[in-house]
Amino acid sequence: MMSSAKPTGVRFKRASMWVDLTDGRTIGVPLAWFPRLLRGTAKQRKQVRISRRGLHWEALDEDISVAGLLAGLRDQSQSSKTFAA
Repeated sequence: MMSSAKPTGVRFKRASMWVDLTDGRTIGVPLAWFPRLLRGTAKQRKQVRISRRGLHWEALDEDISVAGLLAGLRDQSQSSKTFAA
C-alpha cells in the first residue's frame, strides 16, 4: 500500500528519531536503525533537508524515505542479516 504522506518535521529524543507526517501521524524509530545518524552530532542531525519523499542529511550522507519508514525498514546501505520485525 502506498501512502501520500509527506514529512513535515524530524526531531531526536534520546535514542529515537521522530518524523511528523502531513496526514497527522508521527513515526518513531530507534536511532540505532541508522548508524550514520547515531554517530552524528546533534548539530549534524539538525541539518536535515526535508523533501516530499523523505529526509536527507548532506554532512552524514544519509537519506531516509517515508516509504521505508512506514515499511519498518532500517539502514539498507550495509549488508546485514538483521531485519526489522
